[in-house]
Amino acid sequence: MFRKAERKQSKLRLAICGPSGSGKTYSALLIAQGLTPNGRIALVDTERGSGELYSNITDYDVAQLTPPYTPQRYIDLINASIKSGYEVLIIDSISHAWTGDGGVLDMHSKASTATRNSFTAWRDVTPKHNSMVDAIIGAPLHVIVTMRTKTAYEMTDENGKKKPMKIGLAPIQRDGMEYEFTTVFDLAIEQHLATASKDRTGIFDGQHFVPSVETGFLLRNWLESGAQPAASVSEELKTALEELQTEASTINTEDQLREWWAHNSAKIRSLTTNEQVNLSAICKQRIAEMNNE
Repeated sequence: MFRKAERKQSKLRLAICGPSGSGKTYSALLIAQGLTPNGRIALVDTERGSGELYSNITDYDVAQLTPPYTPQRYIDLINASIKSGYEVLIIDSISHAWTGDGGVLDMHSKASTATRNSFTAWRDVTPKHNSMVDAIIGAPLHVIVTMRTKTAYEMTDENGKKKPMKIGLAPIQRDGMEYEFTTVFDLAIEQHLATASKDRTGIFDGQHFVPSVETGFLLRNWLESGAQPAASVSEELKTALEELQTEASTINTEDQLREWWAHNSAKIRSLTTNEQVNLSAICKQRIAEMNNE
């Protein structure tokens, strides 16, 4: 049934987009410091060790991610950061999951070659990318991702002639990926100025600023200003979730997995929304694995 809308306390989903040299990693670390002054920060580094160049800014742990940049490897690191109790996870960058060696476009190219059908290839590959997005959205910690950008152009008609017009910087990721985030910052190389191309918080509308620790403070205050979320799951439910995740990962057919979900529906409904999203992502990944076996 319907109820009165109320903004709850939540975890940040921030995307920082910009070309090389615009300060994406540096900005992410400063913002993370403001989000959790005394908490633990984890950074997934796909940039060949460049993520460790800023260890003088704040304390953080790093995990190197090398090819293949499959969505599942990102999911594994997200889950590892959750289990390790980090408060902020920085994924630097998520563009590799799209265009990198072993990323979605590479997976699609190989599947198209094997099946001789590009449409069928997308049907097989898209669920893997969706599972990664679900893992980011459902993670019970703050998540900051960086995305490389490329210059986008649009053909315009000028005096009867077609002319390319620069319309901005497009993230190197699936179209519309930026809509998944609470806030999206676009960084410029000049002075590392940021502009919010999307901002559900309303804090940065119309501003041009250099991201800093204060940016993280402002975001944290907004996130914590909402109503208290529902009580966290009990230890009994946490145990139930672990058991469900283990069971789901061992089922061998899609029909059996659907029957298992229906059989355990009451137990699944008792979990929090984030826990249900995580479990759903595991099931989707298991289906994808079975289809490839």
